[in-house]
Amino acid sequence: MKAKPVKVTDTTFRDAHQSLMATRMRTESMLPIAEKMDNVGFFSMEVWGGATFDVCIRFLAEDPWERIRQLKRHIKRTPLQMLLRGQNVVGYKNYPDDVVIKFVEKAAENGIDIFRIFDALNDVRNMEVAIKTVKKVGKHAQGTICYTISPVHTIEYYVKVAEKLAELGCDSICIKDMAGMLAPQPAYELITALKKNVGLPVHLHSHSTSGMVMMTYLRACDAGVDIIDTAFSPLAWGTSQPPVESIVAALKGTPYDTGFDMELLQEIAEYFRELREKYYDPLRLIDPKAEKVDPSIMVHQIPGGMFSNLLEQLREQNALHRLKEVLEEVPKVREELGYPPLVTPTSQLVGIQAVLNVLSGKRYGIVPKEIKDYVKGFYGKPPAPINGKVKRMIIGDEELITCRPADLLKPALNEIPEEVKPYIESEEDALTYVLFPNTAVEFFKKRKTKKEEAKMSAPPERLEELERVAAVSVAVATYLSSLGEVKALTLARNKRGISPWVLAGRQSLAERGV
Repeated sequence: MKAKPVKVTDTTFRDAHQSLMATRMRTESMLPIAEKMDNVGFFSMEVWGGATFDVCIRFLAEDPWERIRQLKRHIKRTPLQMLLRGQNVVGYKNYPDDVVIKFVEKAAENGIDIFRIFDALNDVRNMEVAIKTVKKVGKHAQGTICYTISPVHTIEYYVKVAEKLAELGCDSICIKDMAGMLAPQPAYELITALKKNVGLPVHLHSHSTSGMVMMTYLRACDAGVDIIDTAFSPLAWGTSQPPVESIVAALKGTPYDTGFDMELLQEIAEYFRELREKYYDPLRLIDPKAEKVDPSIMVHQIPGGMFSNLLEQLREQNALHRLKEVLEEVPKVREELGYPPLVTPTSQLVGIQAVLNVLSGKRYGIVPKEIKDYVKGFYGKPPAPINGKVKRMIIGDEELITCRPADLLKPALNEIPEEVKPYIESEEDALTYVLFPNTAVEFFKKRKTKKEEAKMSAPPERLEELERVAAVSVAVATYLSSLGEVKALTLARNKRGISPWVLAGRQSLAERGV
């Protein structure tokens, strides 16, 4: 066979830890290994988008914009890739066009080279503005089809969506198999159809949840797939992607041989293994359930990120013992709501409704506003009609919208409240606020406090003195700890008559600049 090396995208800095540990990897954990990863030869590295933006400001006290700037300084050869939720940007609802346009412009300016753009409902109308803007700023637009299994999601359906994406000017097509349900033969048939009818490079993104992914990837290579997604082994398998080391070893000597250096891959994997053993495992950030192979996903179709969210919701309600009931409820809700693919934000919508149906004891007795908006059409057009009885239970006789949802939204970037403006330091900050108003304000306040505290820290000319004091203090403490008769809080004077408490006092004064 003619050699056709498959290209590889690494997801370790984004989807891998989003799927396994709720997106908790910090930028400081990425930077030490980033340059070595840059030397592997990946087609791209997925480092941003998805839940990373929200988690950075909500839980990690990090500026997501600064993350990509720092990564770009360390990763100079490999294109940086992000996951963009179409009109949802990196949030959970549709945003006005001015927000989408400015976000793409600033993301490109800060370092993103490839934009994987999708819509949870495969409604191309919700992807159009983002795709056109990516092309306008001269970056790679990867149009995405969300793969799922239902009576309406046929190969013909997917090809039609991909053709529309190609007409908008996309540079490649991604099959986003967010739940790992794409079996080997359907993968072969779908990729073959896309290559024949659309003609763009095909990028396959899948997860290991069902246990089929290695066979699916090999069959995808047979069909001519151009790029596949993997992660480094310590953050692979389960609800994450398959391990890059295993993929590279399996394809070695075949026409699809990646040509990657296995020794280099092992060095990088060891870094993540130590990171996991020192921090993630002791903190129990990775739920064991998220690492298991779960063939039942072929029934409930729940992707990794959604699964970890469900676990967290049930844990908060002390209802983890009802997980099985929720998993059984999810496909029922999905069918009644028109078979939406289970990807953000529709995965959250279906998941939350399933949890409420189970815990409340009455199906659709409690319905969040977001579900009502979905049924009305504010998220886009569902793949299939919504169950009539359920629709009446949720919105009664209210009318549905038929236009592109964003056409009903007013520009938002110029509507920032006056009381918030003092915290806005850049165009990026304005976007952060518009996307997550409440969370952003709290983040800005913490950032301001941190900067004020930094101003009060010791000036450079005091650092040498502080270092001397600290060194003496450590030496004294070490000496005292070596004395067999020394007891806690009974530090004796040394031969020169200087009490350790005096030294400690001097250090405290020095730290305060006295």
